[in-house]
Amino acid sequence: MSFYRSFLLLLSCFYVVFSGASASDIITSSEPLRDSGTVFSSGKRFKLGFFSPGNSANRYVGIMFNLPSPTPTAVWVANRDKPINDSSGLLTLSEDGNLVILNGLKEIIWSSSISNSMKNSTAQLLDTGNLVLKDSSNGKVLWESFQYPTDSLLQLMKMGIDKSTNSTALLKSWRSPDDPSVGSFSAGIQLQYIPQAFIWNNTVPYWRTSPWDKQIYIGIPEMKSSYRSGVELVADNAGTAYQTYSNGNQSWILYYSLNSTGSYQEKVWDQSKKDWVVTWANPRSECDIYAKCGAFGSCNPKSSPICSCIQGFKPKNEGEWEKGEWSGGCIRRTALDCERNKTDVETGKKDGFLKMQTMGVPDFVIWVSSAKEDCESDCLSNCSCMAYSYYTGIGCMHWNRSLIDIQEYSMDGAADLFIRLAYSELAANDKKDFPVAAIAITVSIGSIIVILCGYLFWKLLAKHRERKRKSEAFLREASPKCYQNGMIKDDINQVKIEDITLYSFDMLATATDRFHSASKLGQGGFGPVYKGKLPDGQEIAVKRLSHSSGQGLQEFMNEVVVISRLQHRNLVRLLGCCTERGEKILVYDFMPNRSLDAYLFGSHQEKFLDWSKRAIIIEGTGRGLLYLHRDSRLRIIHRDLKASNILLDEYLNPKISDFGMARIFGGNQDQARTIRVVGTYGYMAPEYAMHGRFSEKSDVYSFGVLILEIVSGRKNSSFYDDEGELTLLAYAWKLWNENNIIKLIDPKIFDSSFEKQMVRCVHIGFLCVQEYAEDRPNVSSVLSMLTSDMAELSTPKQPAFTGGHASPQQSQGSVNTDTITVLEPR
Repeated sequence: MSFYRSFLLLLSCFYVVFSGASASDIITSSEPLRDSGTVFSSGKRFKLGFFSPGNSANRYVGIMFNLPSPTPTAVWVANRDKPINDSSGLLTLSEDGNLVILNGLKEIIWSSSISNSMKNSTAQLLDTGNLVLKDSSNGKVLWESFQYPTDSLLQLMKMGIDKSTNSTALLKSWRSPDDPSVGSFSAGIQLQYIPQAFIWNNTVPYWRTSPWDKQIYIGIPEMKSSYRSGVELVADNAGTAYQTYSNGNQSWILYYSLNSTGSYQEKVWDQSKKDWVVTWANPRSECDIYAKCGAFGSCNPKSSPICSCIQGFKPKNEGEWEKGEWSGGCIRRTALDCERNKTDVETGKKDGFLKMQTMGVPDFVIWVSSAKEDCESDCLSNCSCMAYSYYTGIGCMHWNRSLIDIQEYSMDGAADLFIRLAYSELAANDKKDFPVAAIAITVSIGSIIVILCGYLFWKLLAKHRERKRKSEAFLREASPKCYQNGMIKDDINQVKIEDITLYSFDMLATATDRFHSASKLGQGGFGPVYKGKLPDGQEIAVKRLSHSSGQGLQEFMNEVVVISRLQHRNLVRLLGCCTERGEKILVYDFMPNRSLDAYLFGSHQEKFLDWSKRAIIIEGTGRGLLYLHRDSRLRIIHRDLKASNILLDEYLNPKISDFGMARIFGGNQDQARTIRVVGTYGYMAPEYAMHGRFSEKSDVYSFGVLILEIVSGRKNSSFYDDEGELTLLAYAWKLWNENNIIKLIDPKIFDSSFEKQMVRCVHIGFLCVQEYAEDRPNVSSVLSMLTSDMAELSTPKQPAFTGGHASPQQSQGSVNTDTITVLEPR
């Protein structure tokens, strides 16, 4: 019997020595942690060990949640900037008492770096996730991981400045999901007058919360209704300002993290899915990006465009503002009372305040001790005070400089902001009696204005006549026959000819080596495209419309009309045109990487587009489409969005091209109908192909097809699989219903770490290609789905054209199945 007990004792000793996990939560010099081992906290909530993130083979020491997740959730990494490239690593205590990581050569690659030598020390992983180094003789904590966070904030951890411990703790993002080294983004608390939480991109502000009111951040209105996470901010006059949180619901496992793209997220463990779910994240929209609309600009994510100047202000640079470049901000239309030299008429005309409700207040707030009833008058008496606000829990707030980072919300919880304006800007709502002298001056000024307006009208009329003369000359050169017969009437008058560079035929012939075949980039539906070089060395793309194309003139005029009035980084730029000798030639910026279809289906397939590049192309194309539909001065329906019309610049950024089929919509127009259906088979929405009806949702359908092509690397309009002659949409829908959508993803780009993103893109693609236009999301919603994991995705309905084999429409009137199809709607 004693032999049997001895054998069991010996067996248990072998288990303790050779098992992969340490039975203790303690690390000592005699009990180090090896690469194959794991240390668990006493309550088994956290574990400490070596791990490799994502697809990396490097080894790191990290603290992780002890959960059945398919991938380890590391919330703290010790050697984030110095990985080990094999399994020889060791976490132990050095002779001077420091916690150290050694490589196979026994070199120290990371240390806790306490300055006071301590021979008798131990390290312990607490059930809070905090790794502490203690003096074994008295239990005093010498060092703790909570004071040196990486990208995650756990319960009771402090993010910010704690003067009691003389420490500053910032969250610092990973460089990528595969690389935990320090990335571009950091998060912390900024203490000026009233504490606020910030995210910085390197050293530049990227996002902020607005001030803390002792309960919530007033720049996060949803905290008012869904506040449950126990977030607390501690601040004092000694310079302490840090954020912490406690989770009152212990059945929840919750933490916050700053990811590699700068998104600060609240994550909750979903036991049923065995995975983390993002329940809250910021930034949520473009308006959350710091100073999106510049000084005195207000941002509203539900408006189009999203930026507008506050009442009483105008864009500092009208040209940039119209292009969607809002960072220059706005300036006052009228100087404030204390900033101008007053006339007798102006004496006594004091400034006033414009009330803006439910606002995210500007940055650089100053707290003043004024009572609520004195907050306005104290601001008015200070010429430097640009705005004020009073908020319960904070008190009176003033702003003494340009108002930066203002956002308008549609829910309660934000503040009312009062903007200081000159009396004349507020007078529109006030009916006042003017003195006789003021009336006389007004009449005199009015007379001068009438004379001036008459002169300006005469100048404009002369300019209009000159423009019409140039337009007629332009049309006469473009097509003498059409000009004589009056076939083109108003289209050309929409173009400001003086704003378009008119190239001579000889210059373009020289630039393209007399349109030599060696300079030819490709063949479109209306003619060839050549590469050229101007005398100044600028490379250009020259689109020469074919004389034999009966459609060419109309598409040429359409493209000049549309593109000449658009500017966006995801749209190709028209440089000019040529109409000499009966030619119809368009000149564009040269795109060195040609078109997307060459990379997906054609001659450039060997030049690999990985998933990250494809995701950028999808998002960039969506942003270009959103500009056409909502953010430009015109509302444009493209009608021929496809892979061959997406050009790639030197950095593989997408540019939407070929506006020959585009249509301009009026302000209140949301759809139109045509008897001449133009487009490309496989990309046309069913309501357009069958009935000639087109709208924004028609472009959304084309965009959905494009998304599925980019993810799968296969072409919709010429798709064949092993089971028959199906369209890509039908094949994808079949896989979706079989819960086998992974099979659709291009095997060249499949990566398990991006699997969720890829499947989400396919899901979004299906929402775009639903049969009925009213079921499809608009482009703004699609872009939100693509850029935010927070957006919920509805269940897609069956796509169009998935009933079986390819539609017989494929053989009707096709000029080129890769370019233009002309169909007659039923």
